[in-house]
Amino acid sequence: MSDISTLLDLPVTSSGFTSIKASPTQSLDGSPPRKAARMEGDSDSGSASRSRDLANNGELLILKVVGEPMPTPLQDVSHQHTQIKRAIRTLLTPPAHSPEPIPISYEAVYCACRVVVTGGGGEELYTMLKVEVEQCLGRLIRDLRVGHSNMDVDGEAVQWLGKFVEACVWFSTQVGILRGWVTYLDRAYALRKPGTANCHDYCITAFSNKMYLDPDITTHIQAGIRAWVTGEREQGPPSPVEAQRVTIRALIHHLHLHNSYCSVFETPYLSFAIEHYLAESKQLYEQLKGTEDAWAFVAHVSKRVDEERKRCERVLLARSWDITATTVEQMILQGRLVWIADNALPTLMEKKDTAKLGTLYSLFARNSGTKTLCNAFKVYVYDTVKLTVLDKTNDDGLVQRMLDLKLYLDGVLPVAFADAPPSPGPSTAVPTPNQDFAYALTDAFQSAFTPRRVPPLAELFAKHLDQLLRQGQKTLSLPEYEGKLDGVLGLYRFTGDKDVFRAFYFRALARRLLLGRSASDDWEKGMVRKLKEQYDPEFGTGEHMFKDLALSRDTLSEFRKHASETPGVEKVGVMVLQQSVWPFAPRKGNADLPPSMQDLLGAYTSFYISKHQGHKLTWDHALGTATLAARFAAGNKELSVSLYQCVVLLLFNDNVELAYKDIEEGTRMGELSYDGSVDVSELKRTLQSLACGMKKVLRKRPEGKDVNDGDIFFFNTDFTDPRTKVHINSIQAKETPEESRKTHISIEGDRKHYLDAAIVRIMKARKSLAYEALKAATIEAVKVHFLPEVKVIKERIDALVEQEYLKRDEDDRNLFTYVA
Repeated sequence: MSDISTLLDLPVTSSGFTSIKASPTQSLDGSPPRKAARMEGDSDSGSASRSRDLANNGELLILKVVGEPMPTPLQDVSHQHTQIKRAIRTLLTPPAHSPEPIPISYEAVYCACRVVVTGGGGEELYTMLKVEVEQCLGRLIRDLRVGHSNMDVDGEAVQWLGKFVEACVWFSTQVGILRGWVTYLDRAYALRKPGTANCHDYCITAFSNKMYLDPDITTHIQAGIRAWVTGEREQGPPSPVEAQRVTIRALIHHLHLHNSYCSVFETPYLSFAIEHYLAESKQLYEQLKGTEDAWAFVAHVSKRVDEERKRCERVLLARSWDITATTVEQMILQGRLVWIADNALPTLMEKKDTAKLGTLYSLFARNSGTKTLCNAFKVYVYDTVKLTVLDKTNDDGLVQRMLDLKLYLDGVLPVAFADAPPSPGPSTAVPTPNQDFAYALTDAFQSAFTPRRVPPLAELFAKHLDQLLRQGQKTLSLPEYEGKLDGVLGLYRFTGDKDVFRAFYFRALARRLLLGRSASDDWEKGMVRKLKEQYDPEFGTGEHMFKDLALSRDTLSEFRKHASETPGVEKVGVMVLQQSVWPFAPRKGNADLPPSMQDLLGAYTSFYISKHQGHKLTWDHALGTATLAARFAAGNKELSVSLYQCVVLLLFNDNVELAYKDIEEGTRMGELSYDGSVDVSELKRTLQSLACGMKKVLRKRPEGKDVNDGDIFFFNTDFTDPRTKVHINSIQAKETPEESRKTHISIEGDRKHYLDAAIVRIMKARKSLAYEALKAATIEAVKVHFLPEVKVIKERIDALVEQEYLKRDEDDRNLFTYVA
């Protein structure tokens, strides 16, 4: 079967239609006749067409072609082919070759093309067009090569780019015209022949293959690109030559059109950037490395990256913006990250410039340098903390300096060393610091605390907490006060001497509770609970202290009711403490109290023993307090003193003046001791607080700050104070150097027992261990209490060998065996 147009083109002499007859009642295929319905008033073109298709009698006429269609004879289209060839050749002749005017109109070219294709000359016409395009491109390439084989001058290289762009623009314009001429060739020939590109696509592809694969042309293009970008990078202010940018933008447009932007422009552009900025980085580093001004280097990096990005945004395609900026940054920083981190970070940390620290972190994060910056951060923290803790000239302010430093470091982590949130837009969530920096901070503090041995930092932290709990909240808000307490506990966490902190904290807690120096019992209980739950279960002992005090208050209330007839019973206060709970060693001997006080204590002892059979009371007046009514020339005062101070002052009711030896004999305070040795300093400390302090209730001869055995003391009737109730500070109210020394001796003794028990326990389980393995296992076993020195572990192992808990192997002296 063929289309109806073939039949209609048959000669008039043909009998093709006369052989076909239609019956008005029967269609040719034997089916019933069909009627075409027409709506009343039909006047549209469709109805008119249907009316023309009807036979005279109103029936639809159906034609059926029988037999094979006759072939269309080839027409002579040589004349039209020649016209098209001349027109295309003229169209594709570059302006430099002074082309002739196109011989025929554009419409005539289109009609001739249609005639040629219809006449069967489509393939020949398509081949002719390819030849003309190839010749055109050859002429363009030769024109671009002539006179530009050597472009050493940057200006000429950029000018050549302008001529190249003009050639691209001209070719694109001519191809656009050609596309309109050969539209029929595309539809009737190229589209119907698989694998054949339309004429426009062929021209574009041919241009790309000829131009951008030609080594001379690509060399000239890259030379022009290098000349342009080098001039802009080295020129600086004022603004770059806009005319050159127009040329580059036009070049990029045509490269993108021909799918050659990446290979011809972007790749060499990045290559030039790498070369340029590597050299610039080396030069700048040589200038700054002597000054150690690493931040100036960072600022230069930011400036250059910003300049490059702006240039890209104005000229290059969007796909190149981030790639170029990243490449520039990486090239300037290549090999410089360690130097920048070691020099810029400490300076910025000292200045507390959080904004620049954040910039520095972002810079290192983008260039795979986070680990390098983290190492520098750890070194800085370690050096700073170590320098602080080893400065023993101001131990009183050491803890506060450490707290200030830790507070700053904790604050700077989530601000300067935190990654950007994953989701765009504002976020109310608190930034999470990089965990590597948080771990580095912890490790640096722990390592820097180790060199400080005497006095241990744990002791200073316990004493600082004692000071805070004595002072109380005062004008601070609840979160501020709690933050101060938690800050000290945070530092305590870094120490290895947990047992030292526990010992000094318990001693200070006991003094606060017994002397009434604590600002709030609620804070005391909360602190003990927090230490027990979050730091060390052994702090649970502190809870028993509060139970003892509560039971003592109840017992004292019962005693006062029981002995209500006894004079002065309402003034006595007694605290019954379990010796195993409270951190005080029992004294051997006690100060002599006045008879009235001693009688009340005797009554209380009888009452208590009657209630608790089998219990034994041992009196300790070291932490007792008293309130005395004193008469001075300036008026009467109430003196709040320790019980030892009270005993000394009461002696002056019967004596105008007393020698040191007389006071010692009257109080027997020179016989007090903890460990069997007489503590003569107890009496001297008491007299020093009364006669040598700020509030001199007593006077002594000769005057001085120290108490000697030959001193004479007398009551100071001229004592004055603006307040009616006067508190005389007692040296015994705080840890004295002697007591601190004794506490450390006790801790060292406990540590030996810890080590012995741990070593025996390990060897009993393992039966046999080498020295290094035993040492490591021992450290692991006791590290929750303290970090032992290696030499101490070795001493304890030797002691256990002597005590025959362990024995050395006869062949290997470093191998130990448990002796059952």
